[in-house]
Amino acid sequence: MNILVCIKQVPDAQEVTFDPDTAQRKEGAALVVNPFDTYALETAVRIKDSNPDTTVTVLSAGEKHAEEALKTCLAVGADQAWLVSDPAFAGGDTLAVSRVLAAAIRNIEAESGAFDILFFGNQATDGDTAQVGPQTAELLGIPQVTYGVDASDAGDRVEVKQESDAGYTVISVSKPCLVAITQTSFEPRYPTIKSKLAAKKVKVPVLTAADLGLDPDTVGTAGSVSAILEAFLPPKREGGIVIDEGSAEESTVKLAHVLSDRGFI
Repeated sequence: MNILVCIKQVPDAQEVTFDPDTAQRKEGAALVVNPFDTYALETAVRIKDSNPDTTVTVLSAGEKHAEEALKTCLAVGADQAWLVSDPAFAGGDTLAVSRVLAAAIRNIEAESGAFDILFFGNQATDGDTAQVGPQTAELLGIPQVTYGVDASDAGDRVEVKQESDAGYTVISVSKPCLVAITQTSFEPRYPTIKSKLAAKKVKVPVLTAADLGLDPDTVGTAGSVSAILEAFLPPKREGGIVIDEGSAEESTVKLAHVLSDRGFI
């Protein structure tokens, strides 16, 4: 079986800070594999554990330093990695990025064979749009399941446990398909020192816009159909009021006065 996992390198949410004057993210935060993508990779590697003839490939679109994120994925169980990188891709919105990924997937399939399952993180912690996976599936013309929390191989189909407001549903989808994984009940595995050292030695092939035959007008800023008009920090909320007047009756009277003063009653 042939599995692809698309990953993104994002700023570590624990280290992100914003300039209070510009509301722009300050540079300097460490870069990590998008947490939702780590769950997608773990899901893929768990399938590989059960099916030893499975090959797991990781793909990322980003700058040169995204190679480090790909090598992290190799260290935890992926077999090969590809980076898609080109100045023409800069500033692209989710649709422009999806075009790049879809073209890269077709290119890799032409060299390595068709993929049975494409795993994406349900969303990225930096943009949080949850659009790239579904858009890529549409561009490739394959079925998709989002908000997956687990997936297993079922012959010519994939069984996906999907989370929703109503609980969980098991969906059977035909291959090839795309599954977007959200946070799972199992934690992503950690690499060993040996696997990290081995991954560092891997040379990650890079695909450019020319390699993929992409028109520069369809990718990057030029190929985007949306743009960020404004970025701002949410207003600070006032702290709550603790009412403790010694008895329920007195506290109720105090609460009524507070609500009345603020025009709620």
